[in-house]
Amino acid sequence: MDLWNSMLPILLLWISSYFILSFLRSRNLSSKKLPPGPSPSPIIGNLFNLGRKPHRSLAELSRVYGPIISLRLGYQTMVVISSPSSAKEVLQKQDPSFSNRHVPHVVTALHHHESSVLLLSPNSRWRNIRKIMNTLIFSVSRLDANQGLRREKVQQLLSYAQNCCESGTAINVSEAVFNTSLNFIWSSFFSVDLIDLHSDHSSEFKELVWGILSLIGTPNISDLYPMLKVIDPQGIRRRATVLAQKIFRLFDGMIDDRLRSRKETGSSENNDMLDALLNIIQDSSMELELSDIPHLLLDLFVAATETSSSTLEWAMAELLHKPEKLKKAQAELETVTRKGVLVEEEKIAQLPYLQAVMKETLRMHPPAPFLIPRKVDEDVELSGFVVPRSSQVLVNVWAMGRDPDLWPDADLFKPERFLPSRVDYKGHDFELLPFGAGRRMCPGMSLATRLLQQILGSLINSFEWKLEDGISPEGMDMDEKFGFVVAKAQPLRVIPIRMA
Repeated sequence: MDLWNSMLPILLLWISSYFILSFLRSRNLSSKKLPPGPSPSPIIGNLFNLGRKPHRSLAELSRVYGPIISLRLGYQTMVVISSPSSAKEVLQKQDPSFSNRHVPHVVTALHHHESSVLLLSPNSRWRNIRKIMNTLIFSVSRLDANQGLRREKVQQLLSYAQNCCESGTAINVSEAVFNTSLNFIWSSFFSVDLIDLHSDHSSEFKELVWGILSLIGTPNISDLYPMLKVIDPQGIRRRATVLAQKIFRLFDGMIDDRLRSRKETGSSENNDMLDALLNIIQDSSMELELSDIPHLLLDLFVAATETSSSTLEWAMAELLHKPEKLKKAQAELETVTRKGVLVEEEKIAQLPYLQAVMKETLRMHPPAPFLIPRKVDEDVELSGFVVPRSSQVLVNVWAMGRDPDLWPDADLFKPERFLPSRVDYKGHDFELLPFGAGRRMCPGMSLATRLLQQILGSLINSFEWKLEDGISPEGMDMDEKFGFVVAKAQPLRVIPIRMA
């Protein structure tokens, strides 16, 4: 009782302060020409307008209020962009004003936001890390050099599928591709595999990555009411800290082993990405600290694994849902390579329909329905409206990909729409922005598309596929669930069948 009596005045003071600040902020905002949007409720604002699938709810609101809308989420103002012309203003024409990041509370665990290329403001530190990624990890020369490693990992996936084919066992497509992506990134950095695809036991690291992804996708009340961050009422940041510490211990162990090995041999023998980063530190050729490497690795593992597995799962699901599209893709493959074999990377350029399948998948199911949220540090004028200081700015690429004014039959899977079209996902065509645009565009786009197209082509060229439990293509559940990515609500489980 004594504790409660001592805490009650503090609680009342906090509540009073919050309402006073909210009132003053509302008066300040009402004097500005904000983008239109639904009227907010007291305290919670427009929280209930988001629904269970915010990308769809916000797309519907944009059809009512226009391509630039504003909402209140607790204490936060959110501005949502849902048209190519508005996206071009934000991502290209006024890029300097919109380049800062909105930092969710969960990613402040272990101060990750202070070293993350995804979350840093575009300052000299960000430019330096981005340069390292572009030159050492995602350069054309590095991607070409790692082609054999990607081939090896895709072949391992096909071997796993072959075992499932012989035993009549279904494959969880998302999980299998997640493991393949995870193994590729781990091997490219550490020159060893992480996960055995033939094992039913998930590795500790895989569970840790999934745990982090789950927390990132969990709505956090601390983001709506910043004053609550100090107490972290849902414990999301605390749990993220525990998971990140375990991941960093694994990274640190691998790095320490490599440093020991280099010291004993006097040279770098693996010639992998970790050696390249350690050489930078040793030579002081770029500004990089040993403590930066775990944060860089965390960015890569978190950003690359779930997005790749979700995209590939949707591509397979759409092809199985529309068998005539699958047959068309397989017929094209048969013209450039033999049935039942891995599709070599250099053959992809000769497969326009396979490329169209990937574009159509990215249009309908972008890896993240909203680009990583941005933040404005000052009031910014946008198309006659004012985006208030400290607002969170979302670009709803899902809404643009499903806009019937841009895409006839927008909700139908039609890869053919891209065959006569020059529209691409490389950041120049603002109606298709799965990887963003401008200087904050996803640096891993080239790697992701190389790997995904090779995996998809190889899977459908090597096997026929039957849905588990005798489900027909027409009876497939194509519903989705919102999270870090918009994944299938029901995981795609399919049985590989040897091709005739």
